Amino acid sequence: MEVLRGALRTYAWGSRTAIAEFTERPVPAAHPEAELWFGAHPGDPAWLETGNGEITLLEALDADPEGQLGPGSRARFGDVLPFLVKVLAADEPLSLQAHPSAAQAAEGYLREERVGIPLTSPVRNYRDTSHKPELLVALHPFEALAGFRPASRTVELLQALAVSDLDPFIDLLNDQSDADGLRALFTTWITAPQPDIDVLVPAVLDGAIAYLSSGATEFAAEAKTVLELGERYPGDAGVLAALLLNRVSLAPGEAIFVSAGNLHTYLRGFAVEVMANSDNVLRGGLTPKHVDVPELLRVLDFAPTTEEQLRPHIRREGFGLIYETPADEFAVALLELEEEYVGHEVDATCSHDGPQILLCIQGCTTVHGKSGSLTLKRGMAAWVAADDAPIRLVAHEPSKLFRATVGL
Repeated sequence: MEVLRGALRTYAWGSRTAIAEFTERPVPAAHPEAELWFGAHPGDPAWLETGNGEITLLEALDADPEGQLGPGSRARFGDVLPFLVKVLAADEPLSLQAHPSAAQAAEGYLREERVGIPLTSPVRNYRDTSHKPELLVALHPFEALAGFRPASRTVELLQALAVSDLDPFIDLLNDQSDADGLRALFTTWITAPQPDIDVLVPAVLDGAIAYLSSGATEFAAEAKTVLELGERYPGDAGVLAALLLNRVSLAPGEAIFVSAGNLHTYLRGFAVEVMANSDNVLRGGLTPKHVDVPELLRVLDFAPTTEEQLRPHIRREGFGLIYETPADEFAVALLELEEEYVGHEVDATCSHDGPQILLCIQGCTTVHGKSGSLTLKRGMAAWVAADDAPIRLVAHEPSKLFRATVGL
């Protein structure tokens, strides 16, 4: 068992304060800090603090896959860690994006390999062969757009904006209020000629301003979001696409699960993400990064969904909250060691033999395993190899830790 030091990624949409405060470093940071990766993805593996210095988690897995991963995980996923844990801090909206299915990722990766696009190229879409289902759990209030809203509800939103230029698209959804209608409308908007976008986006923004000025509240969050995106990305068709997605607000501890093909963008907030071990992203707008609309259209799932369907079921199991998802690669629990547990050793045995990543988000807790003990404070993480289990926890004050393991 070792302290796991995350790999920091800086992007323009990140925060100069959230991750720095979380890891108890000077604030403000020199650059916007967007993600802290705790995993073994080749693109940015985390670091293990051993008695002989630091090595990457990737190197540790290569040296002893059986001891680190365990026979169960190896039998299912080979000699790789199947999940990746991230801390995400967004002060600005991320790109409009989706992730491919496993089959799409494998095909896309081989296709880009054949034509010789370097893995580090900014125009590379597929950086590995994995899909990327992901669970996002809010640490602070978090705002997102995710999944195509049912067409009937989108019609109500477009009608509320009272923009005559939207009338043909309202008719389209009224005539075809299913996934095919949503596909047709999204494709029309995202591939529209720039002169058409330059007319329609300002008209929609004017409609949003008029709606908010009227004092109406039913679609106030959606109208404000469209204005924010329109001001940040004028002339971007992604502003129109945002009208089609569910507007989601998460309180701390609440979550959404984003499956393959789910169009989404994270607007702002601070959260923990656990996902399959992948960095495959297809972007459609709202970003200065590489956008590949034809490829995005190939992977999107246009089946309408609701905000409630995006939220995973959360159940209590002892001192843990279990976030239930359909993902095979990972399972996630929030271990809550409240006042009644302080000073007492508690059993934190997993029901399988795989590795664990523990991330402390509150308090101070000592973790005991077969190879020794270590103490985690807020912002620190631990790597618990398969052969270190079972583990026991002793909280020194009320504490909370996320635990990511291989899915059952």
